[in-house]
Amino acid sequence: MPQDTPTIIYHGATDVGNVRSNNEDVFYISEKCRYCLVADGMGGAAAGEVASGIFAETAKAVFAGHDGLSEENTIARVQTTFKLANDKILKHVGRNPQDQGMGCTAELLAFVQDDFIIGHVGDSRTYRLRNNALKQLTKDHSLVQEQLDQGLITPEEAQRHAMRNVILRAVGVNDTVALDILKGRQRPGDLFLLCSDGLTDMVAESKILGALSTDDALQAKSEALIRMAKQAGGKDNVTVALTKIV
Repeated sequence: MPQDTPTIIYHGATDVGNVRSNNEDVFYISEKCRYCLVADGMGGAAAGEVASGIFAETAKAVFAGHDGLSEENTIARVQTTFKLANDKILKHVGRNPQDQGMGCTAELLAFVQDDFIIGHVGDSRTYRLRNNALKQLTKDHSLVQEQLDQGLITPEEAQRHAMRNVILRAVGVNDTVALDILKGRQRPGDLFLLCSDGLTDMVAESKILGALSTDDALQAKSEALIRMAKQAGGKDNVTVALTKIV
């Protein structure tokens, strides 16, 4: 790896929350292959866990040997991960009809030289903290986001909307997966947050900003975010993956 490749540190954490009996979320980090992910399973019973697990295992296989040197290659690996995971989940449902309706939302953040690439489907999110400003980089694929875009509801109404968990895109639900690919330049000091909606449904962005802006280590920041989600009710599994450009 070239000398001038930025040093990146990672930390992830997940918690079942206060209400659910099983955790359908998953995170995975590969410092060696320069990526991390968060997936949030849906479909009830054990099926959601299976879907998010399939996504994580697919990423591991696709990113094996990734060196973060070619943008074209990195984007291709992100796209392949989502496509293959989609196919594998559909095949699983074909063999296990009782799991019909399972799928997952997914965030995959990969680094290539001085840039970052994000693959995004669903209502899990990727944020970036830069110069003390928190920016949501992804846009929810949800009914509520669509109504927000059309000006039918306010952001305050969206936060407590009865249908805020209705998502319009997921991995493993349709024959093809409509994937958002985002890319940008990384800067020293950038802090990226990947999270399931178990965090953002419970904790306001201003409080997330507060937790990320401390001088604490990534592990302490991760634990603080999960603690805040649980203190606010913890109605869902909550998962975070933090990445810092040192």
